[in-house]
Amino acid sequence: MNRQPGKFVWHEHVSTDPGAAQVFYEQWLGWRTASMDIGGHGYALIRNGDAGIGGYRPAPDGVLSHWHAYVSVDDVDALAQRAQAAGARLLMPATDFGPIGRAATLADPTGAIFSLWKATAGDEPDVELADKGAWCWDELTTTDDTVALAFYETVFGYTHSTMEGSEPPYHMLSIDGRQRAGLMRAPMPGIPSAWVSYVHVADTDDTTARARELGASVLVEPMDIPNGFGRFAVIADPLGCVIGLFRPGPG
Repeated sequence: MNRQPGKFVWHEHVSTDPGAAQVFYEQWLGWRTASMDIGGHGYALIRNGDAGIGGYRPAPDGVLSHWHAYVSVDDVDALAQRAQAAGARLLMPATDFGPIGRAATLADPTGAIFSLWKATAGDEPDVELADKGAWCWDELTTTDDTVALAFYETVFGYTHSTMEGSEPPYHMLSIDGRQRAGLMRAPMPGIPSAWVSYVHVADTDDTTARARELGASVLVEPMDIPNGFGRFAVIADPLGCVIGLFRPGPG
């Protein structure tokens, strides 16, 4: 069984109107929705081509719409305890979800929310380049990068390197020699700590323009990443959920 602790393996759209979200993403990214049963409850599965890459679920009362990221761990209960000892706040205790896996949800010491996940069937293998329309990167924007780095390294065993010349400093989180996520201090005051997940697209500019046509707001206009890493943008969909776009390679 393939397990890759520290890898972000699942993403859920949590909103006040999952039906409207499905329509938007079908029109925008070509995702499709399939219904599946999890422990006697229906679940709206997101499909990119034939691959299941996430799901839609309604937001609980009082919870703002958001994209929610899950990171693979070997032991949900032990990691949840370790995270709390390192300053995290437990939002959902370790819970089984039918026969497919076990999860817990926490807020890190800077307020960013994420979930731990152990899939019964293990994790999908790594690929060199994600399919277009699939998730390709996860990035924490935080109010305190020093505190966040200490937390994620202590809890998950990540190490980090800092991108040369980046301002604010951009930290790459790695485990077992594989880069898993990015972490940076929020570039402006007032931006809350949050994980932002990125989708691989063929053309960042065209995809951003199409999102705007469909009612999304552009938070970061398309721009190149230094050193030829690629081109990215960040939008808020019509439900208010923030999502990133990434096209790898030089412009």
